[in-house]
Amino acid sequence: MNVLLLKDAKEGDLGPDPYVQEFASHGLQATLIPVLSFEFISRQDLSEKLALPEAYSGLIFTSPRAVNAVKLCLGEKVLGEAWCNHSLRERWNEKSVYVVGRSTANLVNEIGLATQGEESGNAEKLAEYICIKESSNFLPLLFPCGTLKRETLPRILKENNVPLETITVYQTSQHPSFQQVISDYFSEQGIPASITFFSPSGVRFCLKTIQNLARDSINQIKFAAIGPTTAEAMMSEGLTVSCTSEKPTPQDLAACIRRVLQQCTENTSPMDERCCHLSLC
Repeated sequence: MNVLLLKDAKEGDLGPDPYVQEFASHGLQATLIPVLSFEFISRQDLSEKLALPEAYSGLIFTSPRAVNAVKLCLGEKVLGEAWCNHSLRERWNEKSVYVVGRSTANLVNEIGLATQGEESGNAEKLAEYICIKESSNFLPLLFPCGTLKRETLPRILKENNVPLETITVYQTSQHPSFQQVISDYFSEQGIPASITFFSPSGVRFCLKTIQNLARDSINQIKFAAIGPTTAEAMMSEGLTVSCTSEKPTPQDLAACIRRVLQQCTENTSPMDERCCHLSLC
């Protein structure tokens, strides 16, 4: 069966994307289509804050883009040398570094910082975890984020008197090639058995295009979400969410979608195969 994953391919490592690899092990042919483009901003302000770890109790990362913004700052000569040679990295490692998800944690580890909280799975659970860990801290946590960040984490921390300092380090728009690439996909591959959204902003920027391409076949597609926040955004747009991954990992998502498609196949009579796309598989 063909499934569509609305995300970028993994950066860096050679070999297949872990999502493509995991879905293949379940007998599913996954195609990745990038849906979002990011522009990094406020680099000077972020660099100045990264140079002052003593002003903060730690860092929070809820997306790979925020980590990439830090990487850009570390690519600058003065800050980069201080990070590598003058103990700036060690001074941050004396603080708490909180992250959502394994992929974000891996990127943070690459710049030499130890992480915690990655098993939380979403911003709400991470915020609850932080509140327990930071109950006696008076310095703010530094939170690099995007222009479309949700207010869940800041709200929970504020309600629990955990100080937070946010800095917007990237802005989000639709990927410039998305319209053409997804149109080609539908023309060549037909209606996919499943489509997975990986962020609320992905829903915001891409749903209307998918609805226009799928037309009357939209109800045949099993829509999946990488987590509860994305599922909430999908449902607010009127989509039926067939499954939500328990954790934001290739293994959990692939197993979730495979179960839904198997149930659909088992519950479909030979005279009505449309809901499972058996003619397309």
